[in-house]
Amino acid sequence: MSYKNFPMVPRVIFGRGSFNQLNEVLAPKRLGLNAPFIFLVDDVFKNNPWLTSRISLYYDDRIIFISSKEEPKTSQVDALVEEIILNTKERPSGIIGIGGGTLLDLAKAVAIMLTNEGEAKDYQGWDLVKNPAIYHVGIPTISGTGAEVSRTTVLTGPDKKLGINSDFTPFDQVILDSELTKDVPKEQWFYTGMDCYIHCVESLKGSYLNAFSQSYGEKSFDLCKEIFLEHSNPITDTEAQEKLMMASWHGGMSIAYSQVGVAHAMSYGLSYLLGTKHGIGNCIVFDQLEDYYPEGVALFKQMKAQHGIELPQGICAHLNDEEFDIMIDVSLGLEPLWENAIGKNWKKVITRAKLKELYQKM
Repeated sequence: MSYKNFPMVPRVIFGRGSFNQLNEVLAPKRLGLNAPFIFLVDDVFKNNPWLTSRISLYYDDRIIFISSKEEPKTSQVDALVEEIILNTKERPSGIIGIGGGTLLDLAKAVAIMLTNEGEAKDYQGWDLVKNPAIYHVGIPTISGTGAEVSRTTVLTGPDKKLGINSDFTPFDQVILDSELTKDVPKEQWFYTGMDCYIHCVESLKGSYLNAFSQSYGEKSFDLCKEIFLEHSNPITDTEAQEKLMMASWHGGMSIAYSQVGVAHAMSYGLSYLLGTKHGIGNCIVFDQLEDYYPEGVALFKQMKAQHGIELPQGICAHLNDEEFDIMIDVSLGLEPLWENAIGKNWKKVITRAKLKELYQKM
């Protein structure tokens, strides 16, 4: 039997205010005066000097502000890579992603595509990347996606939504500063936090589970319960902010050596067809999955009620058969997720009719 030899993020700084160390972290990695650092930053920080004034730009360094309103696309990665190549004298010293899962995934993908030929869509899948990425740093400003630690960068391509899963994807450096999450809107905080919670449920209930994944998944699951059920005001509570940042890290680690399941497989379908953001898509799907994760869904409904969250209803109500088929095709294409969730014989259990019936409830 051969075991997976997974890369991990080699360097991590954790602590409130640690973002202030960014410049000293980057300085030794600069390759030359004409090899800039490119900062990809969520445009919610565009007019926010509290964050941007702490990014020191030298020589040809620059910030590119990017909207995270839509899920990242392969075409967006290609456009960014082209823009960077055309406007820099030499290959950049590094790519720094500052934001949520969208910005972190874009930073990972751009770092890969600066050293690999072709288009981003050519690398959607498992272990297709040939050359190491350039130096890349991840700085999450919201907690839950696990993008800061994972070996995938999830992208919507021309014909599928699928990650670039490779040993070259993980960041070389991550800075975990929970202070950066202090202004996250409540709904977004909940949906992204639930992405982490759902990672844990799917990993812990999956057939791929092993002691490595279990140790991380259980820690993350326990932290999620504390944050979403026991803290009186977890959005503004600094201790809860730090706990959620660590829950996100552990949740991402729990799926590094296992896999996610039904909610993620189906939410990819929603995202591909309707552009539904990942966190909210997971919540909409997970809300209907009592048959697969009874205890996990019951706890999710309790958390939802406690924080007064109302999920969008009827997002699939007006879809035609052809549109349902598109979502079902995208979802069924994620075979490792189904095998983890249901087992080797999942194709006998998960029929197109079953998936359509579930989507119709959303």
